[in-house]
Amino acid sequence: MSLFHFIPDKPDHHQLENKPLNKGSFREWLYTVIFQSNTRLGKMFDIGLMIVIGLNIILLMLESVPAFAKSYSTTFRTLDYFFIVLFSIELILRIYCVQKPKKYLLSFYGIIDVISLLPSFLEFLIPQFHALMILRSFRLLRIFRIFGMIKFLEESRYLMFTLLRSFRKILVFLFFVILLTVFLGSLMYVVEYRHNPAFSSIPESIYWAIVTITTVGYGDISPSTGLGKAIASFIMILGYAIIAVPTGIFSANFIKQNKRNTPSSICHQCKSVILGSHPNFCSQCGTGLTKESKV
Repeated sequence: MSLFHFIPDKPDHHQLENKPLNKGSFREWLYTVIFQSNTRLGKMFDIGLMIVIGLNIILLMLESVPAFAKSYSTTFRTLDYFFIVLFSIELILRIYCVQKPKKYLLSFYGIIDVISLLPSFLEFLIPQFHALMILRSFRLLRIFRIFGMIKFLEESRYLMFTLLRSFRKILVFLFFVILLTVFLGSLMYVVEYRHNPAFSSIPESIYWAIVTITTVGYGDISPSTGLGKAIASFIMILGYAIIAVPTGIFSANFIKQNKRNTPSSICHQCKSVILGSHPNFCSQCGTGLTKESKV
């Protein structure tokens, strides 16, 4: 199961409250407006929410510009309070109109809604948290649900499955790269530290090795001895080879995942389309699949 399986695409009315709701009740209407994007009011609410979130993000960016922050500090502060109150009310209403608030708060969108609001309150204790309100941009992921972009979500599931299947291999590879950069950085320190003040310590040399092996090349530190330049040249070439490894791992797993989700058979008993590579039985009715069933 991927993370995207927790995305509430179209929450049903069983999520409202423990006892049955009367038709036309305020909570049912509120639920429909807030959660049901397939209705006219629901789509209007979601589009309006996306616009407000977008404006809030633009405001946060402008607030980080020193010239604007100095000239419009009062305006920015007033708008910040306005957005805090607005999003707090929205979250309270979401919790109010669902049957199981805990289930909503632990869902994909629920976690994003809460996390995106936390920096607004934490900044009263730690002002630096103000910039973390940019987390609110993740709420724009609802655009896939609002405009019915289900195919995009399906592709995202494929990518998530591929990342999960590649995780252990990539983790082992990254551990190897870390050991390699520590060794190469230490080697460069031994070669350069007497002739080059830039390689003043092993941590500084490891930093250079990381920048070089990832082909970033800031240029703030560079070797000066002949042997150091030879080692640096080897590391640069090695960097290109290293980049290709995780790409190959990911691509191989993506192809496997794509084959698993490609229709390969049709059950002649229940007419179900069966996903997977060469299945022997129908996953719906259990009927054995013959060679003629293969797509």
